[in-house]
Amino acid sequence: MPLDVPGATHLHSGKVRDLYSLETGHLLMVASDRISAYDFGLSPGIPDKGEILTRMSLWWFEQLQDVVPNHVVSTDVPERVRDRAVVVERLDMFPVECVVRGYLTGSGLTDYHAAGEVCGVPLPDGLVDGSRLPTPIFTPATKAQMGDHDENISFEQMVEAVGAPVAERLRDLTLQVYSRAERIARSKGIILADTKLEFGARADGTIVLGDEVLTPDSSRFWPADEWQPGRAQSSYDKQFLRDWLTSPDSGWDRHGQDPPPSLPAEVVQRTRERYVQAYEQLTGESF
Repeated sequence: MPLDVPGATHLHSGKVRDLYSLETGHLLMVASDRISAYDFGLSPGIPDKGEILTRMSLWWFEQLQDVVPNHVVSTDVPERVRDRAVVVERLDMFPVECVVRGYLTGSGLTDYHAAGEVCGVPLPDGLVDGSRLPTPIFTPATKAQMGDHDENISFEQMVEAVGAPVAERLRDLTLQVYSRAERIARSKGIILADTKLEFGARADGTIVLGDEVLTPDSSRFWPADEWQPGRAQSSYDKQFLRDWLTSPDSGWDRHGQDPPPSLPAEVVQRTRERYVQAYEQLTGESF
């Protein structure tokens, strides 16, 4: 259940974030400690996750402010959601996930094995799990509600959804954001394998970066000194949790009808440790 926040009216709850309207006309976006994987909400949540995601997004927005405008208006929020919420602009959000991949893994690897391409982008032969791609590729996806599945789509399908001029601009901005962020992360000893961005438009048509940005929820972060193509990579994100869910230890059939099991305390603790480590290593700040 979303929190009751004084002075704010609840509008919507997503997989992780709760959105409220404010009397100023702006929105209050609150990051919860909820966590999802494979489009399922999991329990219990990860302690402090909402605060880590909020802090990390704010740090990245600052690094990217000369690349693309962002939706943050203020960090002056009600006490009940202090440190895990931001006041943001109202935007007309585009109905696509803007995904960029610099390395091959996850659903991209599955698509590559099936067809030698990802979202209609042909790739060279001989790539393996964790391979660095010759150049980063833009691989959009549909947005999914809780319980539904994001689906990779081709650029042509994206054009049908938002029109060619907007699709081309979103592709270009996504690749620019990744280029900047990948260099920054690499300088901190982290490989940014891929990330998912969301954009919206102001009333005057200006495209703005919204939602979260470059967090362990929306990105794959790998330790650069442990990168070794041909195997699953060590990670600073929730891949550890995903791996447990699909292991025999969880007893869960990802393709069955039953919901995922509750997360053991050790999985919760180790996932939290990875989120904290990603934040501290990237920003140089203590959590």
